[in-house]
Amino acid sequence: MQHKARKFSTRAKAVTSAAAVAAVGAGVFGAVSASADTQSAPAVAPVALKAKTTTTSNHLTVDAATDAARAALEAAEREGQRVTVAVVDRNGNTVVTLRGDGAGPQSYESAIRKAYTSVSWNAPTSELAERLKNAPNLKDIPNTLFLAGGTPVVYGKAPIAGIGVAGAPSGDLDEKYARAGVAALADGR
Repeated sequence: MQHKARKFSTRAKAVTSAAAVAAVGAGVFGAVSASADTQSAPAVAPVALKAKTTTTSNHLTVDAATDAARAALEAAEREGQRVTVAVVDRNGNTVVTLRGDGAGPQSYESAIRKAYTSVSWNAPTSELAERLKNAPNLKDIPNTLFLAGGTPVVYGKAPIAGIGVAGAPSGDLDEKYARAGVAALADGR
């Protein structure tokens, strides 16, 4: 009995080749894995550090940051304002952002930048805006916004967070609502 050679299509050849490569690769991977050292790496021994080589910092909890943001947003809503509230930690990282119903699209980024600016300089952004008169290059620092509406949260004389509000018709209102967020923390809410 004679066997006729079958002609495979290019597609069939590609699929067959891919399957063969995968099988060989799996075999090689399995062999390498089987011969790998199965012992775990030794634990790193703790190092005794010299005195005063580390520092500890305070941060708001997520719950506290959320409470502060909620208090600021509620203060704005009571007055019919549509704002966004952001709370950042001491390092300028956003912890929570609440965008109120109907808040403008620009308010999201502005609130974060106001919060970042206030914690960076440990001052309300309304005061920092005044400093621009004597040092106009301050506005060139990345991620800052020197418009009223940002207030630092201070604990033990050091800034630990910043609250920024944006979207009200004036920075004075934004800052009023940011201060309401700080007040909520002081009230222990």
